Amino acid sequence: MSDPDPAPPHPRGLHDRAAADLRIIRAAMERAGSFTAVPGWGGVAMGGTALCAAALAQSRATPGAWLVVWLVEAALAVALGCLAIVAKARAGGTPILVGPGRRFVLALCPPLLAGALLTLALERAGLVSALPPVWLLTYGAGVITAGAFSIAIVPLMGVCFMVLGALALFAPPAWGDLFMAAGFGGLHVGFGLVIARRHGG
Repeated sequence: MSDPDPAPPHPRGLHDRAAADLRIIRAAMERAGSFTAVPGWGGVAMGGTALCAAALAQSRATPGAWLVVWLVEAALAVALGCLAIVAKARAGGTPILVGPGRRFVLALCPPLLAGALLTLALERAGLVSALPPVWLLTYGAGVITAGAFSIAIVPLMGVCFMVLGALALFAPPAWGDLFMAAGFGGLHVGFGLVIARRHGG
């Protein structure tokens, strides 16, 4: 007499299927979501320090001293921006290094790296006066690309930076600090206030 047919494989439990479905839904939401932890008040603080740097840089006697002022300002602005992003992300429970936050950071970094490399090349060539349009254009490009994964006002700010950078390309070099103040100072303050009021700080 032959053995009875073996029992069919035990189907996955309801809990396992639900967990798998939740993982799929969570991954889809992360792909479709936007990074909302762009800091408005952090932008205002970055703009304030840039306005101070523009005033200080105008009084520098040499291109090297001028460059030092703006490099110190850039380091300060990066620190302020990172701290503000982390604080807003924690307050809103928004992850930074996964999903939209990760894509935001990865999209922002390449144009900024290009700007840093161009800074080295132009300084070595003695073309420090060409840096304001380069910085405005590369920063604007980074904000536009990162803004594709964020709230709608962010890429608009990037466009404004690029417009200023394009104007600075054809303006007298002596106007460099004016364009820097208008961009890194004025645009950061103006857009920062809008973001703070409309998007929670």
